Amino acid sequence: MTQVIDQRRYDIDWLRTLAFIVLILYHVGMYYVADWGWHIKSTEQSVWLQNVMLLTNPWRMSLLFFISAMAMSLVMSRDKFSAFSLVKIRSKRLLVPLVFAMIVVVPPQLFYELKQFYGFTDGYVVFMQQYLDINTQLAPQKQSPIGLLTWNHLWFLPYLWCYSILLLLIYPLFARVCKYKITSKTPAWLALVILLLGTAVIRLLLSKDFPVTHALVDDWFNHAHYFWVFVAGFMLPRVPHLWQRLVDCRRVLLILALIGYVWLLMDRQGWLNVGQELDELWLIQFTHNILISINHWAWILAVIGYAGRYLQFSNGFIRYANQAILPWYILHQTLIVIFAVYLSRWHLPIGIEALLLVFGTFLGCWLGYEIVCKSRLLKPFFGVK
Repeated sequence: MTQVIDQRRYDIDWLRTLAFIVLILYHVGMYYVADWGWHIKSTEQSVWLQNVMLLTNPWRMSLLFFISAMAMSLVMSRDKFSAFSLVKIRSKRLLVPLVFAMIVVVPPQLFYELKQFYGFTDGYVVFMQQYLDINTQLAPQKQSPIGLLTWNHLWFLPYLWCYSILLLLIYPLFARVCKYKITSKTPAWLALVILLLGTAVIRLLLSKDFPVTHALVDDWFNHAHYFWVFVAGFMLPRVPHLWQRLVDCRRVLLILALIGYVWLLMDRQGWLNVGQELDELWLIQFTHNILISINHWAWILAVIGYAGRYLQFSNGFIRYANQAILPWYILHQTLIVIFAVYLSRWHLPIGIEALLLVFGTFLGCWLGYEIVCKSRLLKPFFGVK
C-alpha cells in the first residue's frame, strides 16, 4: 500500500472550520444578493454582491467534500477501522442528525419562505401539522414525494453518507491500484491533468441534461462531480509527495485561481462571448469547461497547499471547533433565516443589519452547541460524540 500520513493533520481541522465560516458568510450573502433565489430575501438586494460570491461559489462545496474524504482516508489508515465500523459511525454521525434536523431544525426556513413568497398566513403550529403530513395540500410547488419534508441546506449530509458507503465498497480497488505503487510514481502535472479532464468531461456530458436539484435521486451531474472530488480527496493522503507538491506550488496555484476568477467575471459580463454559432461547437464548449475546471481545482488545491504550509498547529479554539462543527452546520442556516426575519422589522441601515446578522448567527451557533453539549439527550441528534 502507498505510504499514508498517519499523524493527525491539524490543517484539515482548520480547513473544515474555515470552510464553515465561509459557508455562513455565503448564506448571509444569499439573503442580500439580487436575482439568486433563496428561502427569504431582503428588500434591499445587490447585483454587485454576485461578483463577490462568485469567488467561492464554484468550489466551496467541493472543498467540503474534498476535506471530508481526506479526513476519512486518514482515519481509515490511522485507526484501522473495519468497513462495518465506518458505516456504523458515518450513519450515526450523519443520518441520525439529518432526520432529526429535517423534523426540528429545518422547518422554520420553509415556514418563513411560505410567508414571504406564497402568502401563508397561519401560525407555526398549523404549519408544522401540514409539514409533517405527507398528504398535505399546502404549497404543492414546494413538495416532493414525501410532502413538504425537506433537508434544505443539509443535502450535504446524505450525499456525504452515500459517497462514503460507495467508496468503502470499491476500496479494495484502491488497495489493488496502490499495491503496485502506481500512484506513488504519479507526477504532479499528470495528476492535475487527470483532475481537470475528469471534471471537464463530467460538466460537458451531464451539466445541461441534469440540472442541480439536491434531491439525491435525480441529481446525476452533482453526483458525478462531487464523487469525483471525493475520490480525489480520499487519494491525496495516500500519495504524500503530491500533497507536498501542493504546499510547494501554492503560490502558482493561487495565481491560477485568481486568473480563473477574473475569467469568470469577464465571462459573466459577456466579454468572452464568441457568438451563438461558435458557442455551440463541441471544441468551444470543451475549452470552456476546461477553464471552469482550472478555476475550480486551482482554488481547492491552493487552499490545501496554504493550509499545509501555515496551519500545521493546534490550539484550544481548533480543538473546540473540531467538535462543534457539525452542530454549527446543522443550526446556521435556520438561525440566519430567523434572525433576518426579525432584523428586517427594525429597518436598520443595510450594513448594520448585515453585521448584526453575521454576529447573531455565530453567537447562535455557539450557544446552540453549548446547549447540546450539556444535554445527553441532544448529543446524538447533533452528531456530538
